[in-house]
Amino acid sequence: MSKILFSHSYYYKLDPKQWKNKTPFPPLGTLYAASLLRKNGHEARLFDTNLTDSPAAISDMIELHQPEFLVIYDDGFNYLTKMCLTNMREACFEMIAIGKKAGCKIIICSSDSTDHAAEYLEKGADFIILGEGEMTLLELVETLQEDENTAAISGIAYLKNDRLQSNPKRPVLQNLDELPMPAWDLVNINKYKNIWLESGQPFTLNIATTRGCPYKCNWCAKPIYGNRYNSHSPEYIAKHIAFLKSSYGAERFWMCDDIFGLKPNWVGEFNDQLKKRDLNIKYYIQSRADLLLKEDMINLLADSGLEEVWIGAESASQKILDAMDKGTKVEQIYEATRLLKSQNIRVAFFLQFGYLNENQDDILKTIGMVKELMPDNIGISISYPLPGTKFYETVKSELKLKANWKDSDDLDMMFNGTFKTKYYRKLQRFVHKEYRKSQGFLYLKQILKNPFELSFGKIISVVKLGYYIPSAFVDTFHLKRLQNG
Repeated sequence: MSKILFSHSYYYKLDPKQWKNKTPFPPLGTLYAASLLRKNGHEARLFDTNLTDSPAAISDMIELHQPEFLVIYDDGFNYLTKMCLTNMREACFEMIAIGKKAGCKIIICSSDSTDHAAEYLEKGADFIILGEGEMTLLELVETLQEDENTAAISGIAYLKNDRLQSNPKRPVLQNLDELPMPAWDLVNINKYKNIWLESGQPFTLNIATTRGCPYKCNWCAKPIYGNRYNSHSPEYIAKHIAFLKSSYGAERFWMCDDIFGLKPNWVGEFNDQLKKRDLNIKYYIQSRADLLLKEDMINLLADSGLEEVWIGAESASQKILDAMDKGTKVEQIYEATRLLKSQNIRVAFFLQFGYLNENQDDILKTIGMVKELMPDNIGISISYPLPGTKFYETVKSELKLKANWKDSDDLDMMFNGTFKTKYYRKLQRFVHKEYRKSQGFLYLKQILKNPFELSFGKIISVVKLGYYIPSAFVDTFHLKRLQNG
């Protein structure tokens, strides 16, 4: 039996925008890996960095438990880890140094280390796990425990004679139900509950029903789970939900799949399993406009408890969607939004500005779509080239001074786009103001039409028009100046 200290390298407190939201999720991918190793007889503990102030805090845990292995295993279901933020990279390097000094064997599994294996190994890591990691980690730990040669282990990178050695890829796990339930007991759930309480939102836990994404969006990095799609069974997920509800009182869930419900008949069977177990839940997902329009998808989602959908809308310019290899049509965004709202399902849009050859007309189309469709929320980002993508290969020669953002609100333009960084940062804030302004006017009309349906949230939104109207007006002049500059 080996003594393993698991950790991961995402610190909410080092990402101010995310920490401000006060909606943290436990490191689900890390908990899956810890559970598998524990099931196979190894001792597993967790240093959960999510709510921690500094990487230095790991020193006390290492000193107390004296682990043989420090496994920094990132939560590949958390899209923030795919962004390879430099704040988190530096934090990981600090943990590597602390673990190395204490005599631990250091194993890393993350999107960033997959993309920058040599750099992590030079900082003191002994092995990098490439891609999906549970089975590779189990084989690697047991091989090292027996002092056997690791050269034949698939899916790892290491230094051999001071040169990077990357072994062949390991086949992906197809039957996800082989994995034991995540080791939720390693997490202090009450700490998460207390922070969610500060957010004013219902406490929510994260579940992954699938791994991977088969779509070909040319800017979307998939270093861990790849361009494939495998699902847990509806029975497994319903059992998982029942456990989390009975153990921790969770009744709302973030289904953190890249794409939820793609497998034919899965959502219907999931709905049946929930009813069979008398599980009444609320949940929210990520999806695509075209997928939502298939057959009876939206009705089934609504019946099973779907509360909100985040649609990867990206742009209202078909030119930009086609350039991204998105595979969706603008009219599908409109139709999916209409149908979701008819079922009282909240709609949120992921929007992306700054893609190659975007012009002012493309930007105005996207702003117009937001104001016309009035989604319940929006998330705005700037095109961000990540290794392993076609987009990255197109612009990598331009990534000279900077190749990664420091945190998720960095929004730095690292390639030669149509406009400069200052323009896009101002645009991001302007679009939010235009959205809030339109939302305020919508609520004002509703209040005037039916004063008896007043709500505190709607009143606040109307009051804030006093800020958003003049502020957005001033921003239009700043944007014109930056656009011409």
